[in-house]
Amino acid sequence: MTSPLATRQSAALTIDSAELRVVHLPLINPFTTSTGTMREKVLPVLVLKSGELEGIAEGVMDPLPDYLDDTISATTHFLREAILPHVVGKSFANPGELERVLAPWRGHWMAKATVEMAFWDLWAKSLGLPLKTLLGGSGDKVAVGVSLGIDEIEATVEAAKRHHAEGYKRIKLKIQPGHDIALVSAVRAALPGARLSVDANTAYTLADTKVMRALDAFDLEYIEQPLAYDDLHDHAVLQQRIVTPICLDESIRSAADARKALANDATRVINIKVGRVGGHAEAMRIHDIAAAWAVPVWCGGMLEAGIGRAHNIHLSTLPNFRKPGDTSSASRYFRKDIIMESLETEDGMMAVPQGPGIGVRLDREFLESVTGERETF
Repeated sequence: MTSPLATRQSAALTIDSAELRVVHLPLINPFTTSTGTMREKVLPVLVLKSGELEGIAEGVMDPLPDYLDDTISATTHFLREAILPHVVGKSFANPGELERVLAPWRGHWMAKATVEMAFWDLWAKSLGLPLKTLLGGSGDKVAVGVSLGIDEIEATVEAAKRHHAEGYKRIKLKIQPGHDIALVSAVRAALPGARLSVDANTAYTLADTKVMRALDAFDLEYIEQPLAYDDLHDHAVLQQRIVTPICLDESIRSAADARKALANDATRVINIKVGRVGGHAEAMRIHDIAAAWAVPVWCGGMLEAGIGRAHNIHLSTLPNFRKPGDTSSASRYFRKDIIMESLETEDGMMAVPQGPGIGVRLDREFLESVTGERETF
């Protein structure tokens, strides 16, 4: 159920100002999926200020709509012209009040999430509590796995063996047509007892059912988002044809989507990305609906920098996050992060950042060096 603290009353927080940046953070290695190759992570960073307090969040949308239809340019325009004029100078007692302000606008889930998540951090800091407490989570660490981008089979096998030896709780392989059965077979042969999954990022259709059935032989945890991002029907059809559970990612934008997918057996595992679904409140609703169906969830990643990773870690402390998430060590992707704290795993477990809010602080000097655009409201 939704956290009882989600509507906890406190002195209303007035949003005095907002700061929006677009940050360019180089990746150590290119990351390839079926939709393309990323060499740097471009992300909006939003800071909401109330008195001496700051709430921070980052957007997970891409420069171009290759994951979903949200883009950075559309988000910054929408924040500038629509959302922030209704937020800056206004007072909110809790995230529920803010959510009602955001609700009338259609779509733009990732833009709304950026504002909502920043306010959750701000609100938690105003109460002197860690975000996990307000979300209804518990525990000091969460289990995490790794996601391996598309590469040569031999290189992927070696990476999988290395990360498995490091203690990561699940290895996820990105696949696409022509780079699937041989890859999974090689990794499974090298790691016969490991928890493996695959992620297709919408690369297949029902015409590829033969390939999906062949994947049943490798004892996978799930096949993530094999079909189109907006098609629940065909996922339900495919699930009846294969044994391996289907996990939906892109197809779940709301609690209503989750309910429909579960009712039609289109998914047996759900990947919750808080930025994808509009923020923490909707993420909790999806968590609760999945729990009612006894379906596990886990927290996916979008190659977030430290702010987004911290939000993900706190969300992952909720009880139905029963499968390892994607929030692996930040040093796998970035030589330097935009936060002061080091978010690193130990034996496949990620510590929950300590302190009020999400528990991390901006590295202002480094942030300035990687900022491309900046606006103050």
